[in-house]
Amino acid sequence: MSRFQDIFLDIESDILNQQYKAGELLPSENQLSKKYNVSRETIRKALGLLLESGYISKKQGKGSIVLDVKRFNFPISGLTSYKELQDSQNISSETILVKNEIITIPEHIADFLKVSTDTEVHCIIRARKVDGEVVILDKDYLFTSVIPDVPDSEARHSLYHYIENKLNLIIGFARKEFIVEPATQEDRELMTLHNDTHVVVTRSEVHLEDATLFQYTESRHRLDKFRFVEFARRRGPVNYT
Repeated sequence: MSRFQDIFLDIESDILNQQYKAGELLPSENQLSKKYNVSRETIRKALGLLLESGYISKKQGKGSIVLDVKRFNFPISGLTSYKELQDSQNISSETILVKNEIITIPEHIADFLKVSTDTEVHCIIRARKVDGEVVILDKDYLFTSVIPDVPDSEARHSLYHYIENKLNLIIGFARKEFIVEPATQEDRELMTLHNDTHVVVTRSEVHLEDATLFQYTESRHRLDKFRFVEFARRRGPVNYT
């Protein structure tokens, strides 16, 4: 790993641990070069990575300002549980179990999944509280034919941990869609939306490794606290000749 990447990771850790708080200035390039005993060019490369990763903003005549990173980098293509996301990004959060009951699958979800409207599912609704505010609402529907029981204690902790480590099932893949839509009455009642009129919604149908459909998830995110990220590499131009 290059020296500037080491420095990037070190400063990233300091930002995530709030040694550098949102709105504060990072030390100057000269101060950082002395601290890490490297050239200013190496520091500029590290700061460039921090800029690209959304940790800092450059302000003419002032320097590098630390941005608010109390948000989740939600991977578009990955299949990651909330608990794994929380642990990996070192964000303190509380999960409130709103509902855990067996119901007949709602008609609009049955249509989305192309399954029978008689399908029984565990309906699990969890509110995620960060810094005293509910900024995400997770609504999970798990097929009882695949997942017979979901104890409240497991729902509060991690569904995927329970499914993989207690039920010994292998989660394989998901199809996702992302959309911004008007907040519902339920959103306004259960989330801390302030004056927001819209939320970001992630809908996923999740399959086991053997392609068995077992879950529909709808995650409703407050606009200012979540961003969706993906790594993309451009392929070379296609030769049509």
